[in-house]
Amino acid sequence: MKNKRVFDTKVQYLKYKVLREVAREAWNDTLLEDLLDIPKKIVPGKTPTMRCCVYKERAILAERVKIAMGGDKENPNVIEVIDIACDECPAAGYEVTDSCRGCLAHRCEDVCPRGAISFDHNHVAHIDKSKCVECGRCSKVCPYSAITNRVRPCQNACKIKAISINEEGAAAIDNSKCISCGACVYQCPFGAITDKSYILDVIDMIKKNQREEKSKLYAVVAPSISSQFTYAKLGQVVSGLKALGFHAVVEAALGADMVAISEAKELAEKGFLTSSCCPAFVSYIKSAFPQLAEHISHNPSPMAAIGEYIKKTTPNAKIVFIGPCTAKKAEAQLSEVRPYVDSVLTFEELQALFDSRDMDLTALEEDVLDNASYFGRIFARSGGLADAVAESLKEQGINDFELSACSCDGIDECRIALMKKSRNALSGNFIEGMACVGGCIGGAGCLTHGEKNKAQVDAYGREALEKKITDAVSVLNI
Repeated sequence: MKNKRVFDTKVQYLKYKVLREVAREAWNDTLLEDLLDIPKKIVPGKTPTMRCCVYKERAILAERVKIAMGGDKENPNVIEVIDIACDECPAAGYEVTDSCRGCLAHRCEDVCPRGAISFDHNHVAHIDKSKCVECGRCSKVCPYSAITNRVRPCQNACKIKAISINEEGAAAIDNSKCISCGACVYQCPFGAITDKSYILDVIDMIKKNQREEKSKLYAVVAPSISSQFTYAKLGQVVSGLKALGFHAVVEAALGADMVAISEAKELAEKGFLTSSCCPAFVSYIKSAFPQLAEHISHNPSPMAAIGEYIKKTTPNAKIVFIGPCTAKKAEAQLSEVRPYVDSVLTFEELQALFDSRDMDLTALEEDVLDNASYFGRIFARSGGLADAVAESLKEQGINDFELSACSCDGIDECRIALMKKSRNALSGNFIEGMACVGGCIGGAGCLTHGEKNKAQVDAYGREALEKKITDAVSVLNI
């Protein structure tokens, strides 16, 4: 893939190049031999660099290589900070700008609860950072809007406030709060926060299977794949996966159909549920609203549901989930999911995998991918799960229960709905929670992000041969 415009940002492109080179060396069994040469291949000596020098750029790339190889084994979080790369953002917090007119009112001084504001001989305000508690009162009362809150992109992206700044000025992630959604990964302008990759595990599975043929390797692809790899046709992507060494490609949307059937039954029986499909949303409930954890649907995610089905019906099957979600990497490590999912790749990593084999998807014949219904496929966008549950209630003849869904588009909306429920102020009986804005189509591991992805997913859903959820589940043609 020579066209870097496949990705939204240059940061994604740099991350991809590291993954591609690591994968290429792994295929050739030369990774350990050429480990130190990878940064030099990506940033040759005379290449312009955004850092102070090419040597620092290579030092950062060396850290990126480590994360591409699985990252810090001692850190349970799938999201990591590259400290050496996190040094270009200005100090965060409230600051007085040049707009301060040195007025006589001094309202900012009057409202400050810690006496952090003083004035120079020109009456211009100054904030003592050692006293400031970031309450923001000074900013609110300034008549010139001269006091601004300079928030780092990662902190602004993290809506659950899991990111702080350490003594060295680098971002620090509170693992007890982090839900692995990857919002900070996508928004960091320097790529200093990134997700661990398990691409080497997948390559190892493919190579072992090619040598020994003891297992069948399945690629379970998220329905949001329909909005990715836009330079090729979806059938060509399926052919590419099989050319890599996968025995079969199955839609996670079929797992979504399975979940919709059982979730509708559970909802009608219990009267209120929060969805369990988005692992970041589930993690958020458990950490921030533990009193509501009892209401989380007992159904597995579509990834786990289809993985369990394949493993129970196919001896020696191995499952690799491929999608837009960094939180799926964390979910796959849970004790209740680990038996059914062997590894997880993002779409970014899949692109690197294709190109590490110098594969031209556009030159391949189209294969077929048609396991799921329209409703299973639209799980990929916000509101799709609620639509599927409504359809499932109808198809199963559950007429004595009226669905009142609250579809939350992004973690901010999730927080509001959960807060209302905790105060008995929510009118709905089903909370569909999507941590990423737009749903899975907004996941951090996407190649591209945007409103057009929703239309593409809906169009993909309409192409499904099975129009009913029950028809898709009854066939289960894997």
